[in-house]
Amino acid sequence: MRGITTSKSRIRQNIFTEVARLAYEGWDPRKFENLPYKIISGEIAHYRDSVFVERAVVGERLRAAMGLSLRKFSDFSSICDGIDESIIDEKYYEPPLIDIIKFACNKCPENRVFVTNACQNCLEHPCVEICPKKAVSIVNGKSHIDEEKCIKCGKCIEACEYHAIVKQERPCAKVCGMNAIKSDEYGRAEIDHDKCVSCGMCLVNCPFSAIIDKSQIFQTITALKSNTPVYAAIAPAFAGQFGNVTPGQIRTAFKALGFTDVVEVAIGADLCTIEEAKDFMNEVPEKQPFMATSCCPAWSVMAKKLFPDFAPYISMALTPMVLTGRLIKKEHPESKVVFVGPCAAKKLEASRRSIRSDIDFVLTFEEFASILEAKDITITECAEDDSFREASGDGVGFAVSGGVADAVKNAIKVLNPGREVHTVRAEGLQNCKKMLQIAKTGKYNGYLLEGMACIGGCVAGAGTIAPVRKATDAVNRMKENSDIRFGVSSKYRKHLSELEENK
Repeated sequence: MRGITTSKSRIRQNIFTEVARLAYEGWDPRKFENLPYKIISGEIAHYRDSVFVERAVVGERLRAAMGLSLRKFSDFSSICDGIDESIIDEKYYEPPLIDIIKFACNKCPENRVFVTNACQNCLEHPCVEICPKKAVSIVNGKSHIDEEKCIKCGKCIEACEYHAIVKQERPCAKVCGMNAIKSDEYGRAEIDHDKCVSCGMCLVNCPFSAIIDKSQIFQTITALKSNTPVYAAIAPAFAGQFGNVTPGQIRTAFKALGFTDVVEVAIGADLCTIEEAKDFMNEVPEKQPFMATSCCPAWSVMAKKLFPDFAPYISMALTPMVLTGRLIKKEHPESKVVFVGPCAAKKLEASRRSIRSDIDFVLTFEEFASILEAKDITITECAEDDSFREASGDGVGFAVSGGVADAVKNAIKVLNPGREVHTVRAEGLQNCKKMLQIAKTGKYNGYLLEGMACIGGCVAGAGTIAPVRKATDAVNRMKENSDIRFGVSSKYRKHLSELEENK
């Protein structure tokens, strides 16, 4: 749960922090092998049935934090097995990006309707009367549901005045908009990686911390320790993530970690706005019925997987992350670029063949916060530096749901004042699918469609650490305080055609 410190978030932070410390101090396999005992100390289990299981889970999470795959526990292997390949200053992780530690899974019921002890054995028994399959009966003075007959329609839940009947779903599967999570032969959750788009909502919502995502913390810090200049490209969703801090304080923190400088990805958002506005004006409705935005990788991959006929209707504009990376490397060709943002799926986007050279590493805000902790840096205590804010308010607004569509619409108003633009947006992959299903009927012909995999937009990404509402408010304040309103006013617009080459 974002914004609430829990045992799950503490363990994740400890793991990322210890990996970061090890990267700064220098690789030592003995220290790495001892980390499960440092993170889970003592002899008594606190979170699971056994302290040995707790340490085994931490061991797998440590491997994932190094970019490695989970081990097969049917065969013996060391926690350091295969780790030599990851101790580098280059992008590294073995696919899949997101996976499940099977022995950490609680085997949660997939989909179950049952009666709790809140049942009052009322006279009316509406649950019995309304059930279309006669699955509800009275047993020993309480309502009872025959799970073999139950079709999970939910009518009994709605009918009970005492709210004594509940529907229990596996949390990770419930939030998966791709229906990519099922059960294996032992009842444990399993990801169908052919369906998964790496949005990360499953790992955020698993209460047992059984789902992992792979990290590039070690590789990033190794690059920072080299002689190569390393620039940070920070997503506009940073507002509110690290407390009440200024861009100048954030810049100081990045430099203290070894970064050469930091650039805001909202600059790339301005350029993306211009490109998507041009695409829309040139293509809709003469060449295609509607156009969908391109900046959310999980949304665009979902759309192409499930609605392949619509693939040509997704804007060809490069994402803000990629445009910012290309802009940095245009000015500093020998540098490396680290995207720091809210999104797990950006790690996959940055690994595409056409993009690998533009973005060298991806860190989430959660991972970045752990690196700060490893170096004992608190942003709120950092000295003020010059602000890095150069983007428009519309570019900043990309971080919240509706912000992309609004930015493109505003740009079209400037570029073609007489053009009327209708927009529709969806947040959460389930809702995105519904939006595209409606688009198939022709209802959204002539529209600009914005899709966001996370409910709330980028501020709700899997790598965020602040409450979504608080982060949304912070982004909106930063948007309002921007010196430039529209993306089309960006001073970097002159570089756009060059940056868009070979896209």
